Amino acid sequence: MSLQSSIIADLSSVQADMNYLVPMLERPRNYTFEPPAGTPWSNTAHEPHRVAIHDARPVADRVSLDANGFALVTQRSAVRDFFDDEEVRRVYYPEVERVIKEVTGAYRVHIFDHTTRRRIEGSADRRDGPRQPVQFVHIDHTARSGPQRVRDLLPDEADELLKGRVQVINLWRPIKGPVQDAPLAVCDATTIDLGDLVPSDLVYQHRVGETYSVKYNPSHRWFYVPQMRTDEALLLKCSDTRTDVPARFTPHSAFVDPTAPADAPPRESIEVRTLVFHR
Repeated sequence: MSLQSSIIADLSSVQADMNYLVPMLERPRNYTFEPPAGTPWSNTAHEPHRVAIHDARPVADRVSLDANGFALVTQRSAVRDFFDDEEVRRVYYPEVERVIKEVTGAYRVHIFDHTTRRRIEGSADRRDGPRQPVQFVHIDHTARSGPQRVRDLLPDEADELLKGRVQVINLWRPIKGPVQDAPLAVCDATTIDLGDLVPSDLVYQHRVGETYSVKYNPSHRWFYVPQMRTDEALLLKCSDTRTDVPARFTPHSAFVDPTAPADAPPRESIEVRTLVFHR
């Protein structure tokens, strides 16, 4: 359930802008590669809304993936270089699988990709350069695209796997810490209305994925982990085929922390995206 207002009132917070989708008539669309001539990278616009972003650490033992859509865990990784994709797959993927199984009780976790990010001032988030923090509110998968990923990635098993509960869960962590620059904020999924979520096309070279863009709603309640350490990780539930749990879709975004020093080291982070299977 949503955290009670009395609990939130006792939490420290910062006031910062969250960039929400400007309502539009056509379907939102974003390209992951150089689009055709005359076509913009995106047909969307975003507008900032000042919100309170609360310290999640004091309530870490009260929030959960099913109750709120996110969870904070402690996990010290043996990875030496997170920008070495081979080492990440060999060392980090098994670590992530263990964490998610422990937290969710799932019998199987299928990791399908990861993204490392290094913020460079003034750079746009493009696939042909260092990936940048995403500074607009979004959800990586939808009620439709979560199951579709199972069909895409595990076609021979999809029908059987989709008879059970399937979740898309991301594990996000800092590579360098403590994080001051462009920290990640997550929204309590029980404070959103399904009408806030706008299915949007994410266009790849050989397929079109679907994400949720998010419209502003003053009911949204935001959280982050101040000075987040490299031995801490956030679990985010992007989608869930089970419909009777409070939290199914979790908006999130990087934001500019007004308390961060001007010389804060640029944020470096990694997120791993997983399909999580329950019987």
